[in-house]
Amino acid sequence: MDQATTSSPSSPPPPLQPMQDRLDKLDKHGQQSRSSHTLSPPIPEDDDDNEDAPTPPDNQQPLPLTMTTSVLLADLPRDATAALSTAGTFPQEKVVVRFKPVGSAPSLAQELCKITATRKFEEVVRYLRRKLRCGDSESVFLYVNSAFAPSLDEVVGNLYQVCM
Repeated sequence: MDQATTSSPSSPPPPLQPMQDRLDKLDKHGQQSRSSHTLSPPIPEDDDDNEDAPTPPDNQQPLPLTMTTSVLLADLPRDATAALSTAGTFPQEKVVVRFKPVGSAPSLAQELCKITATRKFEEVVRYLRRKLRCGDSESVFLYVNSAFAPSLDEVVGNLYQVCM
């Protein structure tokens, strides 16, 4: 075999030839004619002063939205100023807390209570410990929606919003 058709695993592949050279070789061998290959026109350069380019009008009407797009746009975050103006407020001033005993925990006479939404979760724990008359050495475990135990510095209003 000749050296052009065989290659050893350690030898590098032959360099790629430009497209024009490959087309010329095909023409010389008569396999394809030059007229069957058309080159694409060159890409025009971007001119900032191109007057033929359409410009969008200043008072452009909004495009109609599909139902899927309108649902997605409704869930997008608001702008920063609107979000910051309502950051510390809650939809309800007070939150209703329901206590459900689990296992051998004693039940409360009043299982519902209201607490201000801006209070911390540690006040809920303190209230429950006082109602159950727990000593300092006794443990009290509180879970939100029987799913997770928040940290004591969580704001009750934030927990209410997460669980809604």
